[in-house]
Amino acid sequence: METNEWDAVVVGSGPGGLTTAACLGAAGRKVLVLERHDVAGGNTQVFRRHHGDDWYEFDVGVHYVGELGPGQLLNNVFTSLGVGDRLTFSQLDPDGFDTLRFPDFEFRVPASWDEYRDRLFGQFPNERAGIDTAIDVLRGVATESRMIFGGDRPIFDEWAFRPLSDLFERAELSQQCQAVLDHWSMLYAGAPRESAIFMHARLIDHYMGGAFYPRGGGQMLAARLIQVIEACGGEVRTLTPVRRILVENGRATGVELDDGDQIAAPLVVGNADYRRIVTDLVEAEHLSPGTRSWAEQAEMTLGLVCVYVVVSKEIEGPNTNYFLLPDYRTDELHEELEAGSLPDGTLGAYIAMASRKDPGNPELCPPGHTNFQIMTYAPRGYEFWGVEEGPADGGRYRREEAYRNRKREVTERLIDSAEQILGPFRDEIVHVETATTLSHERYIHSSEGTSYGFKHSPEQSGTSRPQLRTEIDGLWVVGANTSPGHGIAGAVIGGVMCAGEILDRPLIAQVALGEQLLDPSTIPEDPEHFDALEYSRGAALRAKRAGTAEAQRRRRSSAR
Repeated sequence: METNEWDAVVVGSGPGGLTTAACLGAAGRKVLVLERHDVAGGNTQVFRRHHGDDWYEFDVGVHYVGELGPGQLLNNVFTSLGVGDRLTFSQLDPDGFDTLRFPDFEFRVPASWDEYRDRLFGQFPNERAGIDTAIDVLRGVATESRMIFGGDRPIFDEWAFRPLSDLFERAELSQQCQAVLDHWSMLYAGAPRESAIFMHARLIDHYMGGAFYPRGGGQMLAARLIQVIEACGGEVRTLTPVRRILVENGRATGVELDDGDQIAAPLVVGNADYRRIVTDLVEAEHLSPGTRSWAEQAEMTLGLVCVYVVVSKEIEGPNTNYFLLPDYRTDELHEELEAGSLPDGTLGAYIAMASRKDPGNPELCPPGHTNFQIMTYAPRGYEFWGVEEGPADGGRYRREEAYRNRKREVTERLIDSAEQILGPFRDEIVHVETATTLSHERYIHSSEGTSYGFKHSPEQSGTSRPQLRTEIDGLWVVGANTSPGHGIAGAVIGGVMCAGEILDRPLIAQVALGEQLLDPSTIPEDPEHFDALEYSRGAALRAKRAGTAEAQRRRRSSAR
């Protein structure tokens, strides 16, 4: 049994777990965060590759985030925790942060509800009444969902937990107009027929005040939260997988590691995949049959395939994301994917231009090059990839011929799709690699390799989704599968809410009002040559890797 005394142990180091730990630390709690991977951060982490002296850096899950402007909620979280001045966010083009390419037209999504409505009017002049109906409901649900101090919520109560298809039918929108309004579903992987309006509305609203990207990459978010945790006497410990959460007499008492060591704490926060917490980390006798049944049977969202590309030329253009939508199908496309197959023809794709979002970041690629990612939905199931089980359960896949062939096929098809947007670049590729749902499961341990957790269906939303407080005293859960929702914002806000419930304080309201939770002077200055990736390895692994990290830094610097 470890002799250190911890007030709380957090299992998993995604943005939800790190935020919870930082907020508890700011309140005087001593928190230990345990992470099985060698880098903390979950989907905020980055990874690096190199060919000779040329180095490249890729973001795993941070592509663009809303509510990061001055005074906006997510920005307030980092400011309240004392690291706001250590983060800088670049804004994507407010006149069109998303560019949608359909067979017959292009639509640029602006960072304004009013302008968004007007552009829909301009594209579909004969559907003004239906567009008004749809936007009024979506905006109303989003606005009323933020009423944390109470009040009547008539639009929310009527519409929030109905499927999006109900709204499209009420508004009598054409299939083309539905497809434009549905482009947001790429950010939560749900079909209109099975997605709660609440999720769709909140997601749109999230970006209507601007779309942002953290300079230095998503790893900066994790590194800054780790600085808060350490400054408050806590620790982030990587390469430390947890075997089980200890429970005695209905109360969490700590964790047991894979090596058999036990760490005691009166409070445990699970930031691992919720299904795995319930079925693997907590022994069945401590949970009700209903809890286990729900976790086992709840539907996950589709996963993603992501191709990471660097080309030896500059691809100029606005600071926008591209969505290639080869047809106007919505529900039908998801039915095909749920059945386990990719559609024929051109693949729909989401293209994120890292070099445009973070042009001053020398880690991305050498000068004169362009770094970007191409993403699409992955079909349901392991069978599509030619394997029977996932890596989290011991399945082997990387050397399997069927897997390698399928990955190569999908990679080529996604490059074909991206060339329709960016023009020819295949001959200039200097680095390309593809992450599949199996890759995601291997590193993040998410069920079925999903990036977005449980489906955001009406039946799995709101109070029907796992709440932050569990039925076991002292055990809490945060992350994409919980009620605050998925994504960087959902996880971070969920972390604040979880800490607030633990501390019995209205923490989310305090943050929204701009209250300071931690004096910035409490946090030590950045070390020389601060590297967010190396910092996110935790203090122990940082110390072990100090020489290696410095040698790599010098190699990267000399190559620029």
